[in-house]
Amino acid sequence: MSLLSGSSVQPRNFRIDVLRGIAISLVLLLHFHLSYSLVDSPLADLLPAVFIKSLAINGNYGVTMFFVVSGYLITSTTLKRYGSLGNVDVRGFYAFRFARIVPCLAVALAVIVGLGLLGQPAFMNIAKPGWPQVGYPVAVLSVLTFWHNLLMQHAWYFNYAMNIYWSLSVEEVFYLAFPLLCFGLKRQWAIVAVWLVAIVAGPGYRSFHAHDEIYFMYGYLACFDAVAFGCCAALVAQRVGLHGWAGRQIQLAAACLLAVTYLRGIHGNEIFGFTAIAAGTAVLLVGAHNEKVSAWALRSRALAGLRWLGRHSYELYLFHIIVLGLMRGVVARGQMQPEWKLPALVFFVAASVAVAWAIARFYSEPMNAWLRRRLLAS
Repeated sequence: MSLLSGSSVQPRNFRIDVLRGIAISLVLLLHFHLSYSLVDSPLADLLPAVFIKSLAINGNYGVTMFFVVSGYLITSTTLKRYGSLGNVDVRGFYAFRFARIVPCLAVALAVIVGLGLLGQPAFMNIAKPGWPQVGYPVAVLSVLTFWHNLLMQHAWYFNYAMNIYWSLSVEEVFYLAFPLLCFGLKRQWAIVAVWLVAIVAGPGYRSFHAHDEIYFMYGYLACFDAVAFGCCAALVAQRVGLHGWAGRQIQLAAACLLAVTYLRGIHGNEIFGFTAIAAGTAVLLVGAHNEKVSAWALRSRALAGLRWLGRHSYELYLFHIIVLGLMRGVVARGQMQPEWKLPALVFFVAASVAVAWAIARFYSEPMNAWLRRRLLAS
């Protein structure tokens, strides 16, 4: 999956879980850094400040990786489940997505609104000077009906915790459109043509809005090209194998492209930086198809940790910001002493992992299974 995609049809893919683990780690690092800058932490004694900043501040590229994985898994799962894209069961598709998305999201929104009403600053709707006030009903409705990113374009950053759900709105619109597109067009070439249009349109849209991050990072057209890269990668993987020496070199080049683009940063690369991240991720996903995982990779504890983060990326995405928002209620943004920042980062990650595990184990996974049975049986 990306943040959300899951399937009862295909087993978990080692590399996809690792990629998602990397992506959610970058998102967590970004949000912690924006609250408590890591540039003046003890890390500065070990690494150049410019490298720390580059590593910590470009986490939105991690979101781009999630979009690519989402397109890849939704497309490949549809092919496995229904035989072809045109045969997609629209009702069944929506039932799977609803069961996975809504239970967790409803809890996260309830917690955010409750904490905001209790006066916790990180969860309150606060109008920026010159921007309109947004009430909780409208904010919650925008998340549940897929236009929170548009609301942010109207009201700027008005709720610290809730605003990160802009990316969920992008994914939800993709989930809404995907089965309708497949069912309506039927022919694979016509469906691919739409994806190629999205890939071309993305940089064009970002070029018109390169001065405004809420548009060039959060807009639908700014993100759909990444999803389309993933969709196309799923089809390519059915026909092209990136195995053997040549395949490994292509994948190595893709990994290098990801690393270099990430460290170069988003600023100054607003137009094609996201394209490069999406293309590199797509190549690595093609290589993940029918991949034989080496024994050392299966034994690696570091990779096992990333895989766990990847498997629980949706719960981490929804609830890590609540953990961080509560931390900001204890130590305000920018007020943490340098020597406490690394211990605080460890605490933040550990607490987020614990919350994600508990939510998944005792709520989201059982509720997901129960809803699927009920919705598909009715």
